[in-house]
Amino acid sequence: MPERNHLIDLARIGSMVIVVVFHSLLWQVLLVDGKLQVVPWAPGPVFWAISWVATIIPVFFVAAGYANAVVVDKWRATGAPYANFLTLRGSRMLGPMSLFLIVFCVIGTAAAWAGWLPQAAALSRQFAQLLWFAVVYQLLLAAAPLAVWLHDRAGAWVMLPMLIGVIAVDLAVRLTGNQGLQWINLAFAWPLAHQWGIAYHRGWFRTWPAARLAAAIGGAAIAIVGLVFGLHYPPAAVAWADVLVANLLPPTLAITCLGFIQTCVLGLLDRAGVAARLGERASAVVRLANALLLTAYLWHIPAIVLSAGVLLGLSLLLPAAAPVLMNPVLLMLLVLVVVVLVVPQIARVELRFIPTPGADRAPQALTLLGYALFAAGTWAVWQLGAVLHPGDLPAVAAVVVVAAGMVALHRAASRTST
Repeated sequence: MPERNHLIDLARIGSMVIVVVFHSLLWQVLLVDGKLQVVPWAPGPVFWAISWVATIIPVFFVAAGYANAVVVDKWRATGAPYANFLTLRGSRMLGPMSLFLIVFCVIGTAAAWAGWLPQAAALSRQFAQLLWFAVVYQLLLAAAPLAVWLHDRAGAWVMLPMLIGVIAVDLAVRLTGNQGLQWINLAFAWPLAHQWGIAYHRGWFRTWPAARLAAAIGGAAIAIVGLVFGLHYPPAAVAWADVLVANLLPPTLAITCLGFIQTCVLGLLDRAGVAARLGERASAVVRLANALLLTAYLWHIPAIVLSAGVLLGLSLLLPAAAPVLMNPVLLMLLVLVVVVLVVPQIARVELRFIPTPGADRAPQALTLLGYALFAAGTWAVWQLGAVLHPGDLPAVAAVVVVAAGMVALHRAASRTST
């Protein structure tokens, strides 16, 4: 089985770039008569259509499935217990997650104790929404050995219940009108994309005939058109001020079809040899960028706030240049520059939180407890925020749980041999 696929690596990088660009354009920072206004962006139907091409987040979970298949195969070859797999893979998340949650918690807590508890609690919960991604990835990582084992024994039959689950959730949402039910699809849509990545590693898509791939792409595209125009699914892949309910978050059947299209496109590109041979320097850059993706994801929102603040300050100093300085495209470009320059420096600090492997087998009970608390605590922070103040006890409990999980997993990983 192949170990590294540069096309998959580039797809992961591309999906993260799209996330940064989209979030940069989600809000517009304006100066109107010398006063600051922050308004949600309503781009209109042209950008609705563009979103179906530009939204490549499903590819990230496909790539995660591919990468996890590689790691599972290596782990199986060692004969080490599951706890070893969990510590060695999970500990890599400890660096980025630990630093981010410490800074996130300190800021919210300081604001709360300074007298702004309601505002701190509300903003903490709102900002923590980006942690949905970490929660899903943690669960997919924990289930990766089972997912690979199931694919190797059942193939497409493993995917069928996930697809049925996506359809069932969409049907329930439309019959009841309860949009909150759509979040259940986090448990079906992204694991299905992850399973496609495992299948890709095992030869699916990239070894299929081009005609089959083209037919699959056409069929899935027709399905999206039918869902949007026939069954009144949201007209955009993502949410904007003029599309308050979208298909990406939480995912719908339409975004699942989009992910299948993207996986087939990867197969076509792979067959064509795209990115099959990168130079040594280019390969090193791609490897580094992939290693920094979680860090980039966690810190891109602060990068957006920082960049918007810089442009706003310059606009106040140079009012004549404000129309140029407040252009959303300039903000997007500045954010990308900040991410490229700052994220590697943040990663240097994160390394201090990643445990050094020991020489023993992982302690099973401590590993399972630590990882379970780590995942449950991340979910709790996602839902409740991270503020340490007696006026917000649910957020305090969330921080305590995730901190306990991190400490336990760190101790387990420190005793685990590579």
